[in-house]
Amino acid sequence: MKPTRRKTLVDSEPRSLPLTSSMPGWNDRPSSMWRTHSQLGGGRRRHFWLFCGLVVLIIFLITHPASDYLPNNSATTALPKIKWAEPPTLEKLKQWERDLPQHDLELPFPEGKTGRYVKFSNQVKRLGWNNALNEILMNTHLAYESKRAYVFQPYVWKEEHYSWPQAVYRNHESLPHTPLNAIISGPSAGGSWDVGDDAPRSISEEWFDVVCPRKERRIINTREVKPVIGWADGIDVFNHWKKILHDAPERCIEIEPEHYKKDFYPQTFDLWLWGSNRVRSLWPVFSQSPTSRLLGPSPIVLSAVERNAYLFNPRGPRPEHPVSRSPYDRMLAIHARRGDFKEACLHLAKWNSTFYSWNLLEELPDAFTPPPGGKEGENTPENIEKYLEHCLPQFDDIVAKVRDSRYDYLRQSKAGHRTLDVLFLLTNAKGEWLEQLKATLREDGWHTIVTSKDLELDQEQTEVNMAVDMEIARRAAVFVGNGWSSFTSNIIHKRLVDGKEPISCRFY
Repeated sequence: MKPTRRKTLVDSEPRSLPLTSSMPGWNDRPSSMWRTHSQLGGGRRRHFWLFCGLVVLIIFLITHPASDYLPNNSATTALPKIKWAEPPTLEKLKQWERDLPQHDLELPFPEGKTGRYVKFSNQVKRLGWNNALNEILMNTHLAYESKRAYVFQPYVWKEEHYSWPQAVYRNHESLPHTPLNAIISGPSAGGSWDVGDDAPRSISEEWFDVVCPRKERRIINTREVKPVIGWADGIDVFNHWKKILHDAPERCIEIEPEHYKKDFYPQTFDLWLWGSNRVRSLWPVFSQSPTSRLLGPSPIVLSAVERNAYLFNPRGPRPEHPVSRSPYDRMLAIHARRGDFKEACLHLAKWNSTFYSWNLLEELPDAFTPPPGGKEGENTPENIEKYLEHCLPQFDDIVAKVRDSRYDYLRQSKAGHRTLDVLFLLTNAKGEWLEQLKATLREDGWHTIVTSKDLELDQEQTEVNMAVDMEIARRAAVFVGNGWSSFTSNIIHKRLVDGKEPISCRFY
């Protein structure tokens, strides 16, 4: 039987160090709040904006459940069982960030006290890691193209998505903060650009306060820019902001968000963009940019991957033809979210939602077109069933998708020397269902099967466990994910930038 499409996990919650008072009411907004009726206009126009808003809200809810990333978690939002009473201090890493060589006022232009900088204080806050990562990368790319240094900020978790209870947060923080360099490496986190590239390196939020005292900053509120852009194509949104930042004579610019009651998504590149086909036009340049090419895992994430690499060593019979010694070249990674996802999938069906971000790229297989029929907030039983096949695949659908993905990938081998016999299951499932799935897949020739729960992580690695799963899925020969997921989208991004074939990036 031929399978369908996928449904992937999502993440935790982001944001930067101080939740500044210059953003009134934004950081403490209720997470379920939506635009007020009075802000949506009237009549047919109001219904149109309401419809669009609900579609984006549903995508938002789909792409933000963070519990999947946490080890040993249940199918609900329960926190994982962890070995340590407290989170790691990460003090050495924080000091390492403070001591970055670009944090020096005496450096010549384009850095130091004469350099040009931009801080995006409107970056998404307290949402999933992968929604934060979308913005971090595109904002870095925008700063680079605008000839300014990007100001990186810590990742701020939402309480219920963090691995430790509030009573033991580091330094009695109201929200747990994780240094960006604990999760990623590269120019977005202060790393170097290409050899010979004289672009200014990213600086920390803390150093921005030194090199750009508030009295020397030009503050640009998103209400001054976003209404002009409206629903423009992604590349037009990018170029509009680029011109503003590039042409501004001020050394120091800070982008601040409009109040959430007037713009619930005040990001420079907001969810309205990421959840639509308008994002596609950004791909050709962004995918080739040094921001994308030089993005890598943090040393903590890398150490977790290396620590668990032995689990993926093939255990089956020796292949009849020469194959790669790397287990990743023989791996299919698949996300299979269970439990609490059906309601979200039903909402997707109700509003005829399409895929998210880079999952919408036309070169990828398994494209999903919302089926005709139904109307705003209502769909036919046949269409709802179609959505569930792609969003919440059942046991047989998962097995069939694994079979078909392996067959399609091996069929495209020019020399016929590919082998897929290692399987990595990114899942929150447990118990009999999971054991039956593994047994069925073993009968299909998957001799080595590893799940997220099998990974052994130390204290620091547990802090960033979602990024560990992502790095393994990035390396796998084939990845099957969920088209509505930001987790999947960012894995797809790196896989394609790494040169992986589109046929190796699949959806249910």
